[in-house]
Amino acid sequence: MLGELGSFALIAALMVAVLQAVIPLVGVLCRQSLWQQLASSLAFAQMLALLFSFFCLMSAFLTNDFSLVYVAEHSNSLLPWYYQMSAVWGGHEGSLLLWALILAVWGGAVSVFNRALPLEMVARVLSIMGMVSVAMLSFIVLTSSPFIHNVDALPVDGADLNPLLQDFGLIVHPPMLYMGYVGLVVPFAFAMAGLWAGRLDSAWARWSRPWALLAWSFLTVGIALGSWWAYYELGWGGWWFWDPVENASFMPWLAATALLHSLAVSEKRSIFKAWTVLLAIMAFALSLLGTFLVRSGVLTSVHAFAADPSRGLFILGILVTVVGASLLLFALRGWKLTTESRYALWSRETLLVVNNLILVTAASVVLLGTLYPLLADALGLGRVSVGAPYFNSLFVPLTWLLLVFMAIAPVTAWKQQSERVRQTLILPVMAVAVTALLVGCGLWLLVSGKHALMTGLTAALCLWVFGLLLWDVLQKVRNASSHWKGLINLTRSYSGMVFAHIGLLVLIMGVSLTTHTSIERDVALKQGQTVELADYQFSFDSLQSIQGPNFDATKATFSIYKSGQFIAKLYPEKRIYIAQNSPLTEAAIDGNVLRDLYIALGEPLNSNDKNGAWAVRVYCKPFVRWLWLGAMLMAFGGILAMSDKRYRLAKKAGIQQPIVETAR
Repeated sequence: MLGELGSFALIAALMVAVLQAVIPLVGVLCRQSLWQQLASSLAFAQMLALLFSFFCLMSAFLTNDFSLVYVAEHSNSLLPWYYQMSAVWGGHEGSLLLWALILAVWGGAVSVFNRALPLEMVARVLSIMGMVSVAMLSFIVLTSSPFIHNVDALPVDGADLNPLLQDFGLIVHPPMLYMGYVGLVVPFAFAMAGLWAGRLDSAWARWSRPWALLAWSFLTVGIALGSWWAYYELGWGGWWFWDPVENASFMPWLAATALLHSLAVSEKRSIFKAWTVLLAIMAFALSLLGTFLVRSGVLTSVHAFAADPSRGLFILGILVTVVGASLLLFALRGWKLTTESRYALWSRETLLVVNNLILVTAASVVLLGTLYPLLADALGLGRVSVGAPYFNSLFVPLTWLLLVFMAIAPVTAWKQQSERVRQTLILPVMAVAVTALLVGCGLWLLVSGKHALMTGLTAALCLWVFGLLLWDVLQKVRNASSHWKGLINLTRSYSGMVFAHIGLLVLIMGVSLTTHTSIERDVALKQGQTVELADYQFSFDSLQSIQGPNFDATKATFSIYKSGQFIAKLYPEKRIYIAQNSPLTEAAIDGNVLRDLYIALGEPLNSNDKNGAWAVRVYCKPFVRWLWLGAMLMAFGGILAMSDKRYRLAKKAGIQQPIVETAR
């Protein structure tokens, strides 16, 4: 019954999406305001239909309805209820349903929060989002429905969820990542609607920017959660592997970051409109490309869902259609975006263009490294592996270059750089540069090995950027009655930028320090033995057998000491999941803001000897938590900037303007 209801709601959502794509479009072309007003109602109806379909599928999981093939393949009667709930998006079909639902939620949010916008603009945006929904829902209904029934005898318990996915990370990571991934459709729809209407002015940029900020913030948190999940779940102690599917989420993040900066210039100066449109297309196209890579079977990855070429071709067709249509519209209307504007070489506009070029180059580097093995294999050039050496050798110099321009851009004036401002900047730039260089040299001396110079240079650049950012903040609050009052009166948009930039600096410092200072050892230990690492003593105390809801495990107890002082007890596990007889390592971590102590329990070296040695891997990872702290600061900055009052209050001058060609 649940399967039939969910399938009916899914088909109903597809029909509503068709109406959402067509009726507002006809209303705009025929100037029928009543038809345009239906766009919001249809977007809401589609969202409700998909919510009902989604909860039917979730109910099937929670009630162990193994009459559905998807439930039988991804659940088990012994699976805890919270993993049964998250197993809804643990496979190909359910994850696509979540994708479509989140797209509908974004459409519903646009219909609610953009009522102050011109009716024609809202109708255009929701019509474009409806077209994307039609494509994705058609894909689900025709090739990937999660409501297909078993035709054979019903399984008793189900095949169980992949043990790697039986983790809290599955509950939070995919929904958060999809909120960012799919949310990029909103700035894309605004860009296409503005191009279609001929309205690409500062008001259009102001309407688009909060949606881009929100999607970027979700994507930042989603990527960070995925990194944290891999770090503690896989037992390798790594937080980023340049896996092709990891890259698939990183590329749209880079493009969206460039889009945010381009929107800022379009809003402030009403220029760079062609840049902004192209970046909106690029960001959403890369998110669709990520969907294709994960679900086409062209990649072998722990993240990949499907291995069905017909499904991959369907998504590839959606990608080609969306990108081709948007680029065609840009080719037909983009020539009208040329605006006469003059600005000096060392103005903020120029520096933001350079920053965007660096970000786009970085996205292109990742794209080339991700797709080259596929292209080489398709062209018969042999199997090629592109790994960390390629990405690191190109990404590190690009990051340094980005930091240089990131330091100067916020303290540079718009349009032109006067001689007075240039002279004012010389002293703080030099002072901060010297201080940062001294600290970087000190860090170079502390970090041993061939990467010491790289670490010192990265630290110096980060400190230089932070110093100039702090100087700029002080300049803005110096005329207030008190610095605290001046800080409170800063606009949320500016404060958000400060937090986001500081978060990026914290992340880059964390990457550099943990990469070049982490220590690990693989040892064979018996109970009662101790291994020393980085002045810490890891004592193997005991072993015990435990039972979980759907697994059996061997649980070890380790005591950690430093200079004879007790630090913590850790309990790594080696689990065997019953349904699939699959082993899994559960690492144990003791962490703080300065370092993580990490233990992963391997295999017994002599299975016949209960008191024999076990393979154990121990790590000391300094500053590794700075990665996720930095990502959270960046996301907080994005949310803070989005809450700026100019995005919450309608500007009458902008709203009452007719839809006319504004770019001349």
